[in-house]
Amino acid sequence: MNQNETPLFDTLLHHATRKPIQFHIPGHKHGRGMDSRFRAFVGDQALSLDLINIAPLDDLHHPTGAIKRAQELAAQAFGADYTYFSVQGTSTAIMAMVLSTVGPGDKILVPRNVHKSVLTAIILADAKPVFLLPEVDERFGISHGLSVEVVNDALVEHPDARALVVINPTYFGISANLERIVEVAHSYGVPVLVDEAHGVHTGFHSALPLSAMQAGADMAATSVHKLGGSMTGSSVLNIREGMIDPRHVQVVMSMLTTTSTSYLLLASLDVARKELAAHGNERISRAIDLALQARNRLNEVPGLVCLDESCLNSSATFALDPTKLTISVKDLGVTGYDVERMLRENYNIEVELSDLYNVLCIISWGDEQADIDALVHALTEIAHAYQDRQGKRDVVVQLPSMPELRMSPRSAFYAKTEIVPLQASVGRTMAEMVMVYPPGIPILLPGEVITQDNIDYIEANLRAGLPVQGPDDPEIRLIKVVCNES
Repeated sequence: MNQNETPLFDTLLHHATRKPIQFHIPGHKHGRGMDSRFRAFVGDQALSLDLINIAPLDDLHHPTGAIKRAQELAAQAFGADYTYFSVQGTSTAIMAMVLSTVGPGDKILVPRNVHKSVLTAIILADAKPVFLLPEVDERFGISHGLSVEVVNDALVEHPDARALVVINPTYFGISANLERIVEVAHSYGVPVLVDEAHGVHTGFHSALPLSAMQAGADMAATSVHKLGGSMTGSSVLNIREGMIDPRHVQVVMSMLTTTSTSYLLLASLDVARKELAAHGNERISRAIDLALQARNRLNEVPGLVCLDESCLNSSATFALDPTKLTISVKDLGVTGYDVERMLRENYNIEVELSDLYNVLCIISWGDEQADIDALVHALTEIAHAYQDRQGKRDVVVQLPSMPELRMSPRSAFYAKTEIVPLQASVGRTMAEMVMVYPPGIPILLPGEVITQDNIDYIEANLRAGLPVQGPDDPEIRLIKVVCNES
């Protein structure tokens, strides 16, 4: 196959040049029925590709033409047997992975630091999660990957497990020894489902961790928009035949996907795949060089410490994606959120996320040297302002424990509940999720027993101003717990 082809984008361009009279949705009809200011900013060319699944353009739910060809090209590029496009982000692809492999009562092995979409799918499937403890980095206050030993022990203890979920790499760029984990899981007949939201580029450069498909995983939900150059909300689901039936996965994916699919997002996937396949190695090399330069310069600034390869000392911390620039600021006596706000307000710089101890910056081939210089300059000034400050507080990294799962997430989510103050909930069973987003990893989820240290962690994030969310009460003062617990 010729990876320079863009069959879907070409089809859309041909259709747009015909300028057919449209008696179909969308109702803005080439932008003529749209707000003029928005239309002028976005442009008529983009709006001409905002189309619907009429016959000449193929249908994502039953592709037979240009979309089918585009997905086949993507499968070859990603090293998969089948690739399905998602216009609802990686969250929908993740839910499709889970819902196509487990059902009511089935066990699924899951790292406790998974994205909320995994847990949403578990609730929908009424599956039984077995949570595995990832390796914890107490210096940075973050979770890494699963060790091979933890996975093996879980498979021995739960021989009836139907699937294993793995994150590759984590939000902070750390990969476990995925190839070995896949070998172990397959030896027990268990398929491996990979949350590869932050790893679309890994298969296109030898200096990066192995991609899920390279490691032999069975399915991988991969965000092309995060680091692959497509538009926000466009992702792919890569599948390896054998333990997985691709046709069933496609049916589940279709059940979760809107029938009003965005052809702008689909076309952006088509051209992003071409760029990765044709120029990925060269462009990723540029991103790596910029990231390494930034890391080296920032590590020389007193009070700042960047996550680097010195943390790679186990099968849970096996490889690092250097384009994820995690910068610890706790030695300055401030939170990551404080630094994020300073960068925004004083330097016009936005970061990917912040937490109590770190800021995370994502470097891609879309960045330029001037961008790196501006970031280093800003962080250096902030560090100099705070490192010798009188009365600086010492920050001790505190991480919550992994709660006990008292009842299934679905049972707790649909149980009769009552509303209680957060501080009065110790020992009760949670009936909703609480998380900081980003990264969207639940601190507490339905079915877990609430502990004081988890409450303390939630309140520490609230005090810091971080985006805690999930419960019905947006202020997180009140939460729902299961009634009539015995």
